[in-house]
Amino acid sequence: MRGTDAAKRFRETVLPCLDDAYMLARYLTRSPADADDLVQEAFARALRYFDGFAGGDPRPWLLAILRNCFYAWLRARRAQQGEPLPDPEEAVAEATTDPWGQAPVDPEATLIRIDEAEGVRALVEALPEPFREVLVLREMNDLSYQQIAEVTEVPIGTVMSRLARARLLVKRAWLARQAEEAR
Repeated sequence: MRGTDAAKRFRETVLPCLDDAYMLARYLTRSPADADDLVQEAFARALRYFDGFAGGDPRPWLLAILRNCFYAWLRARRAQQGEPLPDPEEAVAEATTDPWGQAPVDPEATLIRIDEAEGVRALVEALPEPFREVLVLREMNDLSYQQIAEVTEVPIGTVMSRLARARLLVKRAWLARQAEEAR
């Protein structure tokens, strides 16, 4: 009977976080199929270790598990391809330049092909991983700075810095895209 109660408590507590988990996985992996697999793995781990959940808001706990699954998946994928795992600190340092400096091939076709929501999604997906991660956790998953610090295992000041930088990069890219489309 105890297993049934735990499964019920898991469904009631953690399952409502499915959309938040999928959203983060989708932005981290940049692939719906990989995001599905990652969410499934994260939920399996969450269920396995649910006895260790201390209570409170389950989102930071689940998203931290998902993030760990992502890095394990990324390491395995990079090892298969013979590529080194990117260093998040190097990504932060490299982000001093605008990664969207390239003009779209055909601004009119781009405008027709995607609406504003897809444009913003593309800009967020183009962010270096450390910035993309905190932006999604804050703006889309609505986590507090403290919760993001717990999920990402970085100081709250780093969370605030990365979030400010991510917003600035998206803003610059959006303005550049708008200027290009106006031409």
